[in-house]
Amino acid sequence: MYDTLPATGSAEHSNTVGDKPLPLTRGASIGAVAGLAGGVAFGAIMVLIGFLPTVAAIVRADSPVVGALVHLVIAAILGAGFGMAAVRQATGTGDLLFWGLLYGVAWWFAGPLTLLPVLSGDPVRWTVADARDLFPSLVGHLLYGAVAAAVITLSTKRFHGRRDTDIRTAAVATAAGVVSGVLLSMVLRPMQGGGYALVLAGSFIGAGYGLLFGSRRDGTGPALIRGTVYGFLWWLVAGLTLSSLLAGDGLDWTGQTAHDAVSALPAYLITGAGTAGLFAVFDGFTRALLSDDVRDRRADRLIAGRAMSVLYGVVAGLAGGVVFTGVMIAVGFLPTVAALVASESVVVGAVAHLLISMTIGVTYAIFFRGRSFDAASGIGWGVSYGLLWWALGNLFLLPLLLGEVPQWSAETLAAAFPSLVGHLAYGAVLGLVYQRLEERLAPLHPARSPAVSARVLAREAQIRTAAPALWSLTVFIAALVPVLVL
Repeated sequence: MYDTLPATGSAEHSNTVGDKPLPLTRGASIGAVAGLAGGVAFGAIMVLIGFLPTVAAIVRADSPVVGALVHLVIAAILGAGFGMAAVRQATGTGDLLFWGLLYGVAWWFAGPLTLLPVLSGDPVRWTVADARDLFPSLVGHLLYGAVAAAVITLSTKRFHGRRDTDIRTAAVATAAGVVSGVLLSMVLRPMQGGGYALVLAGSFIGAGYGLLFGSRRDGTGPALIRGTVYGFLWWLVAGLTLSSLLAGDGLDWTGQTAHDAVSALPAYLITGAGTAGLFAVFDGFTRALLSDDVRDRRADRLIAGRAMSVLYGVVAGLAGGVVFTGVMIAVGFLPTVAALVASESVVVGAVAHLLISMTIGVTYAIFFRGRSFDAASGIGWGVSYGLLWWALGNLFLLPLLLGEVPQWSAETLAAAFPSLVGHLAYGAVLGLVYQRLEERLAPLHPARSPAVSARVLAREAQIRTAAPALWSLTVFIAALVPVLVL
């Protein structure tokens, strides 16, 4: 089943010159310049929030000018490290963005929450309240990572002459975003006062998706997760920043502003995932009609192994549902599930919950078949899928099926946080069990067959793509929820 896996680390997304990767010294120099660019962008935010004197305290000073110099030196050094890592990744234009965002998140935690207070003689700042106070710094670190990634991408594109997208791809992605926005807006009209703001947002989300990520062959499942994280980025850009600017409040990135804007987060997560999923479908259809590439007409798409994968999805979904049941019992949520079939019985709720869990497991098998090559990737995709289903299932579909309009206030999301924990646990078990069952079809011993050797190569290639960054950012988004809603 694995001999048909796409070459995820193919040349079209490889940071190489011919067959040779860029040297680390070249990556460090490009990264240092990119870090300086990101540092300048981040520095503007630090001026707004008055954070430069705090940075100056590292060298026992309190001058904003000294703080700016120290900040830029640190930005260049960190950029050099990011550049050396980035040139070894088989990433396309948009994928490096996720690594940049993750790099920014990592240094937000390591810097202002950990190292900076320690160097200043204070305890680490690892509480939810501290994280909320430092939310503007988080936005600055994300901006730093995004700008650094963009500069590195532009530099390597000039160096390699790479081209990741075209007009057809951008048009199809825009259509996918519009359709996703229309569908969601039709449901949420009562919540939005009759507006179709998500249609306009969806068009921009779709156009940006096509330009950033182009046409991929990594499957619908990874596309859904990419779209979910991409939707979170759009929440930062449009739901938080643009809404603040349009309201005349300037660049207001305080924790309170983020708390007020969190009601739009589920809509952006769902719209991003919907855009990516619809684009995968639309793109596959147009390729089948218009492309002369034989890879677009593979006859092995309906091989018998797919039926076995669906069975594995049922088993894995049931295993995840059993674990999730413990959370639902603890928070007394099973009667709500039972209400889907006009009952209040806890037993009926448990049965309905397990049936839903198996159904989601089947969808996981359809979308992620052949995409998990070890326990880490299985858990990574599973947890990411769990976050998506928290937004799509608990926050969106469940209220609709109960005859209610979805409500996504900060208070509602805070009440739904135990469900988020349950969905993440469900996803982890789902992904791990499915990966283990799927591996039975082709155990991970390269000497056994060419197909298994191809699987090993595909696993190594996946590690060099943005997949690990997507898994990590998914966990970060889940961990950020209490910061936003409390």
